[in-house]
Amino acid sequence: MWLQRDLTLKPHPRGFHLITLEVMTALPEIAGMRVGLLQVFIQHTSASLTVSENASPDVRRDFERYFNHAVPDGWTGFEHTLEGDDDMAAHIKASVLGASLSLPVRDGRLALGTWQGIYLCEHRDHGGSRRLLLTLMGEGR
Repeated sequence: MWLQRDLTLKPHPRGFHLITLEVMTALPEIAGMRVGLLQVFIQHTSASLTVSENASPDVRRDFERYFNHAVPDGWTGFEHTLEGDDDMAAHIKASVLGASLSLPVRDGRLALGTWQGIYLCEHRDHGGSRRLLLTLMGEGR
């Protein structure tokens, strides 16, 4: 089975946001799969995706602090500055973290670890809604 679906996420403020529930809600067909893969692809260059700890909000805040320290907005060395101080920094953060995830599906659910969740990493102050392309492939039960 192959299935592909678009998911538009509501605008989120800058930061790291758990979106596992939104992704799972968009794909009820996962419940009928015995084994498979879900690819999640973000169709933007200033936001990204990652998998990390889903329990403590401290983790999400620490991610944001780290990336803002490592790649500061408005760094004087940036040439691409027409779209605001946060734009080029957002592109770099998105490139480092990545635009897609490949996640295993087993027995009707994502086979994530106990404390793992899918993050939308919003790197702009006003990024707007974000589009994801979800591609599910595998065998039914």
